[in-house]
Amino acid sequence: MEAFSDGVLAVIITIMVLEMKAPHTVSLISLKPLIPVFISYVLSFIFIGLYWNNHHHLLQASEKVNGKILWANLHLLFWLSLIPFLTSWIGENSFAPWPVALYGVDLLGASIAYHILTHTLINYHGKKSTLAKAHGYGIKERLSIVFYLLAIPLAFYFSWGSYVLYILVAAMWLVPDRRIECYLEKFH
Repeated sequence: MEAFSDGVLAVIITIMVLEMKAPHTVSLISLKPLIPVFISYVLSFIFIGLYWNNHHHLLQASEKVNGKILWANLHLLFWLSLIPFLTSWIGENSFAPWPVALYGVDLLGASIAYHILTHTLINYHGKKSTLAKAHGYGIKERLSIVFYLLAIPLAFYFSWGSYVLYILVAAMWLVPDRRIECYLEKFH
């Protein structure tokens, strides 16, 4: 499951970078129209990297999987697979309200799917498992969902404000969530 997920995430990042089309002239001014595309790419690249990192730690603390876990993982990959489309749509339309709002819907969907995957793994492995003891449910998970729920309607009034909320969520998660990693180091 981990190898498959890594492959899907690698394809997602590749698709995103291929969406950035090089200008047909060599002047630096020809890059100006690509600034929104590049900004949306950077944030999406960071989000994919954050999910990859946390997914890796989640599976590191898991011993086995079943069909429910596989489907929960596919659910997460579904939401993440939409990121290249929405990234491109945002960049091509200079952060217009609908693309920015739907980007938030997608990030919210990925967040919920990750939560479902985590709890499916914990339920399968048991409340006394390494994963259950290491995971918990922290403030970052709650704040992320709150920020997404605020950003989605905000996009129709101030789309850059929504984008700032997405950046804040990414910044929160850039500080590593070391619960699982620390627990594994301590007890293994």
